[in-house]
Amino acid sequence: MTLAPLIAAAEGIPPVFALLALMLVGVVLVSLLLLRLRQSMLAGYFICGVVIANSGVLDLLGGGESHERVSQMAEFGVVLLMFTLGLEFSLGELRFLRRLAFVGGGWQMGLCVVVTAATSTLIHPSWQGAVILSVALAMSSTAVSLKSFQDLGLESSPGARMALAVAIFQDLFIIVFFLFLPLLLPEAGVETSLLPRLGSLVLRGGAFVILAGVAARWVIPWLLNAVTHTRSRELFTLSVIGSCVGLAFIGGLLDLGLALGAFIAGLAVSESIFKHRILADVMPLKDLFLTLFFVSVGLMIDIKAAAVLWLPICGLTATLMLAKASLITVIGRRLGLAHRQALMAGIGLCSAGEFSLVLLQQAGGFALWNNDTQQTLLAASALSMGLLPALLKFGQPLGDWLVKRGWGRGKPVKFDAGSLRQRVAGLKDHAIICGHGPVGEKLNKALTDAGVRTLVVELNAETVRNLQRQGQAVLFADASHEETWELTKLKSARMVALTFPDATVNAQALAMIREHRPDIAVLARARFSSDVDRLKRLGATQVVNDETEASRAMEDAALTLQGA
Repeated sequence: MTLAPLIAAAEGIPPVFALLALMLVGVVLVSLLLLRLRQSMLAGYFICGVVIANSGVLDLLGGGESHERVSQMAEFGVVLLMFTLGLEFSLGELRFLRRLAFVGGGWQMGLCVVVTAATSTLIHPSWQGAVILSVALAMSSTAVSLKSFQDLGLESSPGARMALAVAIFQDLFIIVFFLFLPLLLPEAGVETSLLPRLGSLVLRGGAFVILAGVAARWVIPWLLNAVTHTRSRELFTLSVIGSCVGLAFIGGLLDLGLALGAFIAGLAVSESIFKHRILADVMPLKDLFLTLFFVSVGLMIDIKAAAVLWLPICGLTATLMLAKASLITVIGRRLGLAHRQALMAGIGLCSAGEFSLVLLQQAGGFALWNNDTQQTLLAASALSMGLLPALLKFGQPLGDWLVKRGWGRGKPVKFDAGSLRQRVAGLKDHAIICGHGPVGEKLNKALTDAGVRTLVVELNAETVRNLQRQGQAVLFADASHEETWELTKLKSARMVALTFPDATVNAQALAMIREHRPDIAVLARARFSSDVDRLKRLGATQVVNDETEASRAMEDAALTLQGA
């Protein structure tokens, strides 16, 4: 049996449609397999593109023309990504994380860019290529990192907050970098010096900022308000996409890039009352077109070339992830994170990111380096993103293993053990509250209002400083460390409350608490019902289950709404 009848039957179908059908079906099948293996779906998108590119299907479906059209649709995915990035950008969150963002993110981007730029000059003498390559490899995948923390139930941990803060700084940095990117990419047949080009960029940028400001202040809010009165969901979605594409188009006309225009469009409505509805409408479209983007990156990989270059690809991937993880871990320690949390932040940000692929794609068309280097860079960047979720799962066990072997034990940054002992020396018959998130904060207030003295154990350095200023007895310490329970005066305490939902840390803390005080009341928190029995077996007096409490609250609310 030959493929001739099938090819003849498919002649009436547009090649790009056939390619899209093949891509989307392939993505679903590969992603289902990876989800069963608990791996990131982003890796599935990339693998699907690699398989299609090297199976000969492209030649049957129009070859390069189909690939070019898919790449154009993928570029629309990048535009929507930038739009949602601007939409989700929060000045309030930036203010809360400003120290971690600007200090931690600044050091991370600065050191990564300097070191990578110095190294990349050995690969290619072009300083433009060195700068673009250094920025591309310094970026991390915000989506993969934060999703991996969420999957592990660690999205509220200090390590995740550090990763979020650095990711916010990276997003701000890349927006500014996109503005100046046209200066770095050589223009064919143009010999204009840098200074006139810079002056032209400033004028065009200023004009765009004024135009975007007018649109954000008057035009877009007026348009969305008028559309809302029609009560037409379709028209609202079209207006949102039209505003995004319109500002992106103007940014492109001014040679500032589609991505920058889309980001400004997102900022224009980020503080409006329409924000959450816009997110609900745009997210499915963004996910679809970003899927095409990752598949289109996979389409650029030549398996035969990658097989020849497997050693440089593996070497670059390992070097990139190890270097970034080590650097961010050190920065996290200097900013006051405990060793294990700093390590989790380092692992969470050690891969390349979505914008790494965007930059490498754009730079690839300007011959800043040869094809083998381009294949190596793309493959290593994608491979690092695919490995990240699996590596993050081993972060906590690795941190525990290192701590047990004396890594950082008894060496807290900026909070020495002597001052901690003095701070709690007068405490007696007190409640020990581990964690000062929303749950810990409310519990602390309730106990304090009831006349019970409290001691807070917290790993977030900024929270510790705030509590100190308020006169609250607080320790910058890890509840899973033996030394912590010696500092808390556990023998004279009346109760312990473990307010964070991490069952692994709670189990470690319970083992040490029961070793020193078998009789003390311990209140623990569990995210999942499956953890309740485990914590009770380890000695928890009472366990509050998030799932049970949420279901009870939903039942009460439903009955109240029904008048029961």
